[in-house]
Amino acid sequence: MQQKHSVTVPGLGLTFSTGSIAQLAGGAVNVNVGETNVFVTACAAQTMRPGQDFFPLTVDYRDKYAAAGRFPGGYFKREGRPSEREILISRLCDRPCRPLFPEGFLNEVQIIGQLFSADLINDSDIAMVNGASAALAISDIPWNGPIGCVRVALIEDKFVANPTIEQMYSSSLDLIYVGNEKDMLMIEGSADQISEEKFIEALAFGHESIQPIIAAIRDLVKIAGKPKAVFKLVGATPEARAIIERVVPAERVSAAIFGFEKNVRSANVKLLKEEAKAALLAELGEGKFTDVDLNVVFEDLQYKAYRATVLAKGVRSDHRDAKSLRPLQAQVGVLPRVHGSAMFQRGDTQNIAIVTLGPTKEAQDMDGLTGGATSKSFILHYNFPPFSVGEAGRFIGPGRREIGHGALAERSLVPVLPPEDAFPYSIRVVSEIMASNGSTSMASICGGCLALMDAGVPIIAPVAGISCGLMTEMDASGTITKWTTITDILGEEDHFGDMDFKIAGTTKGITGFQLDLKINGLPFEIAKTAVFQARDARIEILKVMLGSLPAPRADLSKFAPRIQTIQIDPEKIGLLIGPGGKTIRRITETTGAQIDIAEDDSGKVFIYSNNGDAMARAIAEIDGLCGGGSGGGGGGGVPIEVGKLYHGRVTGIKDFGCFVECTPGKEGLVHISELADFRVRRTEDVVKMGEMLWVKCVGIDEKSGKVRLSRKAAMKEMDAQKQAGGDAAPAAPAAQ
Repeated sequence: MQQKHSVTVPGLGLTFSTGSIAQLAGGAVNVNVGETNVFVTACAAQTMRPGQDFFPLTVDYRDKYAAAGRFPGGYFKREGRPSEREILISRLCDRPCRPLFPEGFLNEVQIIGQLFSADLINDSDIAMVNGASAALAISDIPWNGPIGCVRVALIEDKFVANPTIEQMYSSSLDLIYVGNEKDMLMIEGSADQISEEKFIEALAFGHESIQPIIAAIRDLVKIAGKPKAVFKLVGATPEARAIIERVVPAERVSAAIFGFEKNVRSANVKLLKEEAKAALLAELGEGKFTDVDLNVVFEDLQYKAYRATVLAKGVRSDHRDAKSLRPLQAQVGVLPRVHGSAMFQRGDTQNIAIVTLGPTKEAQDMDGLTGGATSKSFILHYNFPPFSVGEAGRFIGPGRREIGHGALAERSLVPVLPPEDAFPYSIRVVSEIMASNGSTSMASICGGCLALMDAGVPIIAPVAGISCGLMTEMDASGTITKWTTITDILGEEDHFGDMDFKIAGTTKGITGFQLDLKINGLPFEIAKTAVFQARDARIEILKVMLGSLPAPRADLSKFAPRIQTIQIDPEKIGLLIGPGGKTIRRITETTGAQIDIAEDDSGKVFIYSNNGDAMARAIAEIDGLCGGGSGGGGGGGVPIEVGKLYHGRVTGIKDFGCFVECTPGKEGLVHISELADFRVRRTEDVVKMGEMLWVKCVGIDEKSGKVRLSRKAAMKEMDAQKQAGGDAAPAAPAAQ
């Protein structure tokens, strides 16, 4: 798109442009990387809703199918509700932008990003975050940016900034780093058990790599930026604040919080709030104050109370010190019949994880709109019902938070899963949150890992996750003067604290991570402390986990499908599939086993069944059809021979007799006169569709190749064998 103003980031191939498109928006920017183009806008409402006491920031990213020259699927042929990928990119952009809006600024802000062109080489997620930064920076919306975002890969022990999609297949690290000129603001990603020391190097590399991006955005602001508008900031009135702080001084708030369980803490604070409201009514009168006054002041009081003793004495509201974990519990095999299950509890936070194993065809399809993987065989779904926090609420499908937490837990476990060629199953983990008081996503990792082990999945190493928080004091300029990192944060410590740094990994290294801040930046010194503090806590958690199950079970659950891998001639794949999938569908339906063919055309065939007989029948069918020879297409299979007995399946019933499949794909006709040694009036009087019966091949027409079968002759021969004391087994492969 041709725009009036444009700046380029040297070395990263990023270009920002603005000036001609969406001129009525507060800020509008095109971001190009290669031929991938993302268009981002930022707008703010001029007024607030009455009584509003929260900041309504909405970030929406959308992939447009036209960007990749494709039609949307479905009947309506247009983009519908956001996909999981779109939601995750929206959250990726929201988290670093949110803390940089001024305190008290509560006007609604909406950031919209749209993928207009996809080159299938460069992903669009990094462009979306940088585009939002540029759009907010040049807009009239008050915001303490700009920020820069970069993806960091580790390929052959070298860090690479903004790698291509293809390069990421060779990387042992996927780090998305967001920061400003001085500090980091948000990170997320996964790694192949990277060491803490190497991880910190990656953070430093990411911070250095974003500086040209921030400089380019500042250049764009100089040539196209709008003056920042003045908006009314929301806060409590001085009169209301004075009354509340006099009636409920800081000591009373601290006394209501410290030393109590979560429910008691909440009840105590609620009583203080009601007392303060009564004082406001008595001293100011009805209509002279609002709930905003009450809520804002109580947020401030609790904010100060939760950090006061931590910073002064290193003691937290539940009497733990800064580095201590809450009590841990772990148990496996908590549910019958499921393929694997576990319960993990840390303090009040409790998770039940359930594992389901299935054939490779159960892998989740992905649209692959911007390139990359088109399916994934490991899925982790996270559910957060309202009862987990003791509330009554809507019980509907997953929201953005649930999708985000599930994605974090999923990518933290992926690095330790066995290769698909060694364990060719699709795996689904469901994390059910039973109770929540901080870091349920990390509990999902711990519970999910144990459930995988209980299911007999041969993981490379056990994984645990923990969250570190931060309490700070700042001077008037916003510089941190005092700080303490805290391990295993409570829900309130997350809400009233400054950081939620989630890190998962094994004893060897880090596998997943996510950092969210409520302050304007995290100095590297604090980040390093949190990384190593999380490692110590992770090792403690792993000891408890392994106390419940030291290693993955040697055998799968009896309810899980077994798998048999067989090799066929790759040229016979078409023969096994059959026209329109008819042959493989018939084998699946008649045996009850699930059959998947490797997508790499190697000739590997995976057979799944929890029934040994079904497995054996499927193997016999495939072996009979594809064993020996090298031909493909429509012929093949073991031929029927004259004079041999076959245990075949009835595949068709006619007035003149029935058709019986003797070997896979080979059938013949049993004339009605050959069904029995008595006169048969109707074919259905003797045989039923799908029934297995013994037949003998009594002839094959030389010209047409039609096979004549006889049940009567087979019965006669089998009776003779029995009388002679012989075995009535068939002399040729059976069609089972």
